[in-house]
Amino acid sequence: MLMKEQHGLATRSPERSAAPGAKSRIRILSVDDHPFVFEGLRARLSLEPEFECVGHMGSAANLLQEVKRLEPDVILLDISMPGPDPFEALADLHRRFPEIRTIVLSAYVRDHYVEAATKAGAWGYVSKADPPEFIADAIRRVMAGEFVMGSEVKERCKVVREGDARQQETAPSRLSLLTPREQQILRLIGKGLSRAAIAKTIFRSPKTVDAHRNSIMEKLGFNDRVDLVRYAIREGLVEP
Repeated sequence: MLMKEQHGLATRSPERSAAPGAKSRIRILSVDDHPFVFEGLRARLSLEPEFECVGHMGSAANLLQEVKRLEPDVILLDISMPGPDPFEALADLHRRFPEIRTIVLSAYVRDHYVEAATKAGAWGYVSKADPPEFIADAIRRVMAGEFVMGSEVKERCKVVREGDARQQETAPSRLSLLTPREQQILRLIGKGLSRAAIAKTIFRSPKTVDAHRNSIMEKLGFNDRVDLVRYAIREGLVEP
């Protein structure tokens, strides 16, 4: 039976309790469509006596059913997979099983991904480029009630925890500083459209496009169009 929240603290049901004097193992479920990532991580985590890798899924499909069956304590969730939207799956998982600690483990560290993950209820966001030792430590830390961020993620958001209540103080992503029109123009800039082509696309004058572009650069802290293009590509805005 899964853990239950009592007065903000996670406690195990009798069926999952360890024997007297024994320490419960942390049950880990991996959700990632790259099997070799899981195999490498499982080999590393198996060196830790307190960890137990209980399963692997190639997508978030049937995640809730597998959670009920496998009863994990921690889920390592990729966010770039076929099948259901991982952020929606994460939010649904958090609503149904708030006691489970989910760590986003992704090759992509983007402003809007980090923001979406924290809002959906993730307890950590770690890059696949982070060392396996850091991931192992992240699992321990989230089980202790700490929100964990990889080194690159720390530069993008701030999350704090006070007392028993998980409280997030998430710095808004830089994209959220832009108006919908500015985000549209940034996307078109990232796709390489000229100011004239952008003006034609949004049915505005080139001068209006220039004004929006200047506003975008000021809000994002960039100095030229090249910076905007690089940012749009890095944040995935030019994806189909």
